[in-house]
Amino acid sequence: MTLLSTTLETAPPAPLRLSSFARLARRHPLVLIGGGLLVLLLVLALAAPLYAGDPGNMDPFERLKSPSAEMWFGSDNLGRDVFARTIFGARISLVVGLLSAACAAMIGLLIGILAGYNRTFDSIVMRVMDGLMSIPTILLAIALISLTGPGIGILIIAIAIPETPAVARLVRSVVLSVRERPYVEAALCGGARLPKVLWRHILPSTIPSLMVQGATVCASAIMTEAGLSFLGVGVPPEIPSWGNMIANSRLYLAIAPLTIFAPGICLAVTVLAVNLLGDGLRDMFDPRAKRRR
Repeated sequence: MTLLSTTLETAPPAPLRLSSFARLARRHPLVLIGGGLLVLLLVLALAAPLYAGDPGNMDPFERLKSPSAEMWFGSDNLGRDVFARTIFGARISLVVGLLSAACAAMIGLLIGILAGYNRTFDSIVMRVMDGLMSIPTILLAIALISLTGPGIGILIIAIAIPETPAVARLVRSVVLSVRERPYVEAALCGGARLPKVLWRHILPSTIPSLMVQGATVCASAIMTEAGLSFLGVGVPPEIPSWGNMIANSRLYLAIAPLTIFAPGICLAVTVLAVNLLGDGLRDMFDPRAKRRR
C-alpha cells in the first residue's frame, strides 16, 4: 500500500492529449471554423466596453469622417463611432439569434414529442403549426411587434414563434420513427412508464436533429432581426443594431461607405459562421457520413 501511494504521488502528470481536438479538426473542420468564429464574435461583443468606446456619443463636428486612429471605421451622419456601434451591435444579433433559437427549440421540442405520441394532440396542434408556417416569418413578427411595441424581449418572442413550427415538425417526425423501434416497445412492455420512456429513449434521439435545426433557426433569426431593425420595427433606434445602422446610413453610401459595409460584413460573417456550424453538426451526426469515413 505504501509503495502504491508513493508511486502515485511521484508519477509525472499525464501529458496533455490533443488527439481528440486534432481528430475533430480533421474530420469536422466546419464545426471548428463556425464555432471558432462564433466564439470570437461573442468574446468581442462581451468585451466591447473595454476597447470599443461609447456607441451613443454624438459629435456634430465629426460627421461622416473617414477612418482614423480615433475612429477605426469613421463616423456616421450623427458623428457616432461606427466601429463602436458595429461591435455593440453584435450583442443584439447574437442575443436575439441565440435566445430565439433556444426558445423555438424548447417549445418545438415539447410540441413535437407530444404530437408524436398523442394522435388527438397531433391532429389539432399540427394544423396550427401548418397555419403558422404558411405566414412569412417577417410579416408575422411585424404583426406581433405592432401589437406590443418594439423591444428586445418582444423581438425574441416574435421571431421564435414563427420558427417553432419547423422545429416541432422535425421533432415529431423523429418521434414517429423512434417510437416503433424494438427497444422502445420492449421498455413499454416491461412496465416502464411513458414519461420515463420519453425521457430515456425518445428525447436523446431528437437531440442531434434538434441541434442542427437550432443552428438554422439561429441564422434565420439573426437575418430577421436585421430586417426588422432595417424596417424600423426591431430594437429601438437608440440601441445600436446592424439593421438600423444600415438603414440610417443608406443615404450616405457614396460619402461614407464603411457606415454600411462594416455592419453588413459583420452580419454576413455571423450568419456564415452559424451556417458552417450547422453544416458541420449535420455531417457529425449523419450516420452515413460516419460510415463513409
